Amino acid sequence: MRPPSGVAFRSGSVKKKLAVITYDITPEGYRHWTLTIDPPVATLTLDPLEETSADSGDGVGDSDAALSSLLRVDIELSDALQRLRFEYPEVGAVVVTGGTAHAFCAGIAPIPPGAPPDVIADVWTFRNEVRCAIEDASANSGQHWLAALNGPASGAGYELALATDEIVLVDDGHSAVALPEVSTPGELPPTAGLVRLVAKRHVRPDLVDALCWRAEGVSGDRAVGWGLVDLTAPAPCFPEVVSHRALAAAGNAKRGLASEAVELGPLRREEFDGGFAYPNVRVEFDREAGEAALTIVGPSSHECFAPEPGPRRLRSHWWPLAVCRELDDALLLMRSHRPEARSVVLRTEGDPLAVASADVAMTSGYEHDWFAREVVLYWKRTLKRLDRARQSVIALVEPGSCFVGTLLEVALAADRIYMVDRAVPDDPESPPAEIFLTGMNFGPLPQASGLTRLESRFPAREDRVAALAGRVGDPISGTEAAELGLVTEAVDQSEWERTTRGAIEERAGLTFGTRAGLAVALHAAGPETLETKIFGRCPVR
Repeated sequence: MRPPSGVAFRSGSVKKKLAVITYDITPEGYRHWTLTIDPPVATLTLDPLEETSADSGDGVGDSDAALSSLLRVDIELSDALQRLRFEYPEVGAVVVTGGTAHAFCAGIAPIPPGAPPDVIADVWTFRNEVRCAIEDASANSGQHWLAALNGPASGAGYELALATDEIVLVDDGHSAVALPEVSTPGELPPTAGLVRLVAKRHVRPDLVDALCWRAEGVSGDRAVGWGLVDLTAPAPCFPEVVSHRALAAAGNAKRGLASEAVELGPLRREEFDGGFAYPNVRVEFDREAGEAALTIVGPSSHECFAPEPGPRRLRSHWWPLAVCRELDDALLLMRSHRPEARSVVLRTEGDPLAVASADVAMTSGYEHDWFAREVVLYWKRTLKRLDRARQSVIALVEPGSCFVGTLLEVALAADRIYMVDRAVPDDPESPPAEIFLTGMNFGPLPQASGLTRLESRFPAREDRVAALAGRVGDPISGTEAAELGLVTEAVDQSEWERTTRGAIEERAGLTFGTRAGLAVALHAAGPETLETKIFGRCPVR
């Protein structure tokens, strides 16, 4: 429920082990963050952790409990970030600060060096996805993020501050910024923070090196001079300085009106024996085969043939937003809870024309409708999460599929795409297997490199991409899709099961390290960006 202005969200203290991690929460359930809305500025205040990986449950070594504790702060931050983009279009600046006297973000738990590799990978990846989402909100959603360091900011706390647009440090004689993990034996190095210091804030590498070896950190004028923070302010006037800068930044923002807010209601996810399902997404597990089947169901025609995303009160149910939220949640749950699923098989089913209609509504509204733009940006972030999947991902294009535009991007994010070459022989009632390109395949949904998936698919072949742009809206069959390079292989119906099963099984046999190495190497096409540097230097393989 959207609160009135000036209301702060915070839940009561709850101490219990989360046996199953969930990512769909509400501000009323926050345990570590307080979200206060005072348009045009929002404030996110981080309170100390109520639990750590060591005391979050009664089972020592319980990976779910450890992962829950380590992810909780970032899950709440991610939820707040999403709500600020959809539910508070009137907010143009967000202040992140600490909730205890003389401490900023002291509650972000570091990743313990002895944690299992899958836990380390989950925490490291999700933590950086959230920070990249902050930077995306700044770059594309008109929300200026400001870190108000009201005390020392060390390790993960300072890394969070580095994801914002502006850092203001209190000058009280003892507050400083530091990255001590680099020089601490056994600690995981804060690679993302180091990358942001050098590539984003353009701090001299020798000064970054010196920072890492100063356990006490760097404070005051030296922190400003080195470029580690943007500004310092004496303690008595610190709140006033932060407020002034936030209001000035919010005044330059161009977003929507409070009356246009779109409330993100709870997801409707049902668990069943062998998987879980939403209205538009199903996930079924084959434990013995180590396989997850993820099916996306296209919209019915009445959901998206309207030229606009529908009445504002119904916009949270608009198919492009609803299915994106469900797919995002499903990818996170598979990442955290199903490490035994070594392969993900992607399918779609539905009316291609209805999906194409939804794409038209998104592309036509991208420039003038903040809501349509936010939905497209959400799809961009979700597809990047799929790009980083730890599992082998195989997309299957079959009769009755609707791999069109945005949903075709889901297939293009897979490691391989197999497509039925022909429908059932001598059966005129059998629908053909076809794919369709739309405007969403040519710019709105880039990868971390800034290239579209088509551009990454045909490196240094702009002519191929330009030729494909002329095929927007045309049905493309299996044989033609293979000739155009849009699928890995077009397979005759009679050979379909044998070919696809063999491909899934051979890739399922790869080790986690091999799959991770393939993903990094094969997704390296295009220019290096801040985001590719961060995820390409992941300390976990």
